[in-house]
Formats: sequence, C-alpha cells, structure tokens
Amino acid sequence: MSNGPWTDEENDLAVANYFAMLANEIAGRFYNKAAYNRELQALIARSHGSIEYKHQNISAVLRGLGEDWLRGYKPAFNFQLSLVDAVVRWLAGHPTWMERQQIQETASGLQESAALWIGPAPIPRPPSNPKERELMKHIAGFVDVAARDEHNCALGKAGEQRVLMHERAILSSAGRRDLADQVRWVSQEDGDGAGFDIASFTPSGQQRLIEVKTTNGWERTPFHISSNELAVAEERRSEWCLMRLWNFSRQPRTFELRPPLDTHVLLTATSFRASFH
Repeated sequence: MSNGPWTDEENDLAVANYFAMLANEIAGRFYNKAAYNRELQALIARSHGSIEYKHQNISAVLRGLGEDWLRGYKPAFNFQLSLVDAVVRWLAGHPTWMERQQIQETASGLQESAALWIGPAPIPRPPSNPKERELMKHIAGFVDVAARDEHNCALGKAGEQRVLMHERAILSSAGRRDLADQVRWVSQEDGDGAGFDIASFTPSGQQRLIEVKTTNGWERTPFHISSNELAVAEERRSEWCLMRLWNFSRQPRTFELRPPLDTHVLLTATSFRASFH
C-alpha cells in the first residue's frame, strides 16, 4: 500500500468513483459504499481508510465549489490542492452534471401544494480552519462559483419557477386564492430589467417583490446580484426581498434577505461599466 502523495491518476480515479456514488444518491438509487471502496482499491494501491478519507476530501472540494456532496462523507480539509484540479477536470468533462436540476425538478412535478422549507439566514462566520481558507482561495482561482450559477439559465429558471409555486401555495393555504391567482413571474413575462423575478403578495395583500438566487450548493455559496437589483432593493425596501434557494437539486431549501443587503452579506464590486467622456 502506498503512503505517499496521491498522483493525478489516483485522484482522477477517486473523483470518478465518488461521482458514481453521488449520482446514485441524488437519483435515490441504492448503492453500497463498501463495494465502491473495494472497486477503487482494485485500481490503486490505497487502503480502505485512505480512500474513505479521500472521499471526505472530495466532499470538501465540492462544498467549496457550491456543489452537492455525499452526505455520508463529512468534508475534511486536510489534503493536497491538486485534488481541486481533479474535481474541476471531472466537472469540465461532464458538463451535463451542472444541468441535472432541470431533470430533477421535472421528475418531481413541481407540485403547487408543496411549500418551500424556509430557515434562518446564515450568520457571519469566517472560516476557522486554515486549510479551509487555503482551499477557498485556490478554488477561486479556478471557478467563479457565483458567476457559474448566475449563467446557468436552466438552474435560474427552475429556481424561479419553484418560488412561483411556493408563493401561490402559501397564499392559497392562507385562504387568499384571489391573490394567488395574481402572482406573476415577472422575469419571464416582462424580461429581466425589473430588479426582481416574482411579484407576489403577503396574505394581508401587501406587495412582495422577490429576487430569486439559486444554487445546488450549501447555504453559504456566494451569488451575483446586479446594480439594478440593488437599486430596486433600496428604492422599495418594504416590498423587496431576496429568496436564496440552496440544496436545489436534492431538497430545495431557502432563506430570505431583506434590504439593506450589506447588513447580511459582503458586497464586492466585480465589474464596471465603461463609457466615453
């Protein structure tokens, strides 16, 4: 058995092994972790325990990438940074993996009666693990996770549709079917320039202007927000809110952020408009 650093080939095999299990878990299919471990042992000279810990390392990388990870493998951050390269290589070679939430949502039917689970927003928590900070910095050099989610049109549309159904379900259950029938998917009907995606109501009839941000990752995955969305949030503070959907491809959960947003998140300028004098 080898005890030295993992090679790129070993990392690639471990990542492929991991994603085979993850695909089964997301699809709800039975699989045997021990069998997958033995399968990998037959390909590389690594022990059962070493492979188990490598799978925990892969979970840590996927958390940093704002992606799903195997629930049975708690993220462990003490590993070679070359593992990040291996995960990024696998994702680059399997582009349809990033689009799977559309299939998941179609299969689940998006039933109107199912309201979303709404929890508290994350509280400020800087990474306490030096390895975690190093990992996040390394990942940022490979993948702009916020931009990736923002440009995933299928993910964004599916998230907005899920919130649309949620809002109608909440109003209907409150006896306000009249208001539920008036909830509008603004970004689809009028375009993206409104500064919000869904026009809804509270059960008392107050306007709710909802901007939806969706990720398959955990609740702390960063997201993009436009200057127009920020401007509308400031102008219509009492009506505007941001609904952050996370864990979307499995069991969508959400929390709400209300203006001013800089009390909840760190806003970092990432681009500027250039105009001539």
